[in-house]
Amino acid sequence: MSKSEELHIGQAHNSIALGTLIKGEVTTENDFRIDGTIEGNIHSRGRIVIGDQGKLIGTIEAADVDVMGYVKGNITAKGTLSLKSSGRIEGDITTSALVIEQNAEFNGSCTMTAESAAASPAKESSK
Repeated sequence: MSKSEELHIGQAHNSIALGTLIKGEVTTENDFRIDGTIEGNIHSRGRIVIGDQGKLIGTIEAADVDVMGYVKGNITAKGTLSLKSSGRIEGDITTSALVIEQNAEFNGSCTMTAESAAASPAKESSK
């Protein structure tokens, strides 16, 4: 067994398959990929990935979020929020790093967290 395989032993990854509908709240410590539909809120210490066919109506709170599908609701990402070219967000986002690819759709407001804002004054004071 290679070292990279050993590192992944014991790590759980969750996924919701295309054609699956879940209604309710989801809480996980691990990464979570959604290719189906969730109507409810997701809380994760890991990365949330909304696949191309994935749909979430509710809120997301996670370390990192990648959106390739559709999200209607607010998103809080402590790390990076990536909105891919096929992705669509209708809601407000709060994150410390934001990446939006060309052709992606975002309708809402964005708040950058204190970590990003704290870095800006340091740059200005060095001028």
